[in-house]
Amino acid sequence: MKEIEELLKDPDVTIAIVGANNNPSKFGNVIYRDLKRKGYKLFPVNPSSDEIDGDKAFANLAQLPQKPAIVNFVTPPAVTLKVLEECLKLGLTNVWLQPGSESPAVMTFIQEKKFNYLANACIMVETRIRQ
Repeated sequence: MKEIEELLKDPDVTIAIVGANNNPSKFGNVIYRDLKRKGYKLFPVNPSSDEIDGDKAFANLAQLPQKPAIVNFVTPPAVTLKVLEECLKLGLTNVWLQPGSESPAVMTFIQEKKFNYLANACIMVETRIRQ
């Protein structure tokens, strides 16, 4: 299994941003727009929005038109845990937990379920070279 950082080097990598939103003061918006500007193929996931930054949004991971290579979480830990359960059902095991989306329960879950993960690291920092 490739490390998450290695997956980012693939020019065709797809990333689902769980918690993407239209509020410019929230990280779900800042991260989405930053990765979009860098040219990544993104799928915004937010059950409360039909559109994020002009792009079609999806209520959940099962609605995505294709399986993303990485599922990035910009959500509170309780939401993260719920969506991680959905990831398991869909076979999505490459996950990136933005700072604040993790908790002891989340970390225990991803380790017990053998996710390939990166936690407590900002995807915007890790993708600086693609600017």
